[in-house]
Amino acid sequence: MHNSQCPISLSHQASGSAVTELRLRKIIEVKIIDDEEYEKNKTFTIELGEPVLLEIGQKHGDSNENKPAVGGEDEEVAKMGCPSLGEHTRQEVVIEESYEFKNTVDKLIKKTNLALVVGSSSWREQFVNAVTVSAGDDDEEESGEERLPSCFDYIMHFLTVFWKVLFAFVPPTEYWNGWACFIVSISLIGVLTAVTGDLASHFGCTIGLKDSVTAVVFVALGTSVPDTFASKVAAIQDQYADASIGNVTGSNAVNVFLGIGVAWTIAAVHWRLKGKTFNVPPGSLAFSVTLFTALAVVAVSALLYRRRPSVAGGELGGPRTTKLVTSLLFFCLWLVYILLASLEAYCHIPGF
Repeated sequence: MHNSQCPISLSHQASGSAVTELRLRKIIEVKIIDDEEYEKNKTFTIELGEPVLLEIGQKHGDSNENKPAVGGEDEEVAKMGCPSLGEHTRQEVVIEESYEFKNTVDKLIKKTNLALVVGSSSWREQFVNAVTVSAGDDDEEESGEERLPSCFDYIMHFLTVFWKVLFAFVPPTEYWNGWACFIVSISLIGVLTAVTGDLASHFGCTIGLKDSVTAVVFVALGTSVPDTFASKVAAIQDQYADASIGNVTGSNAVNVFLGIGVAWTIAAVHWRLKGKTFNVPPGSLAFSVTLFTALAVVAVSALLYRRRPSVAGGELGGPRTTKLVTSLLFFCLWLVYILLASLEAYCHIPGF
């Protein structure tokens, strides 16, 4: 508990041939509850009300029935000098945030979150975690106690143990302040993305799908599902939706700017050195981009509508019904995009 002392003046004016003014000072202590959470500047106002004249011997809150009898002369003198408010009747109190404390807390939170989410100190620790079957994090958070792995946990472990062991070769976050982990991780992600793209292309060629349909269905699905799980982890660890939605946006930006830009640049330089021009036929790109933009407007509008306190109060989470309806809406938008893009690719509907 912290106290804030606010001096406010109250004047008392006596009547007579010589008028004098007596100023009284009172220290008001305001108790402020420390909720152990960082908050920005807070402001509140203390205002004095009109003073109440009490009879001699009467305490504040006593009824008039119990007031002592006062003589006529004493009562006359008391009424001649009624108290009145002074010049300053309002006091604004500002509790300022401590930027030094905020920066210290932010650094500690970032280090703690990094250590809890992706932190590791040795390769041995990473390999032990990779081959160990652990219970689901959601169940542990809800119950607050550790539990034994379920049958589903064992199934998921054996399905993903290859990838766990593979990524256990990534240097721990303690090396080079995390830069070694970042460089090796993004390199492995690039290799896996290339392998996924080639496998999807061969699969589409085998079953007779066009490249545009293979790209929007299998390639996009194979490269976006990991982003979805990463966004889920970010949403659980972060208080706000910035990290999860920013992860999806950043991932798509990398896919477009680097995935297309670097590949086209290398191809353009290669054919330029051979004295030829590198051209990329537009195909159904205009139709796909227009369709995606229209559906993206619907998705963003849904997120903005969810901000209403009566609906969900934010982009993620909220009541169970709201979450299910939003998830179903986004899933339907994805199906609509795949359906229309595929129909346009096979000339069932006109394109641009």
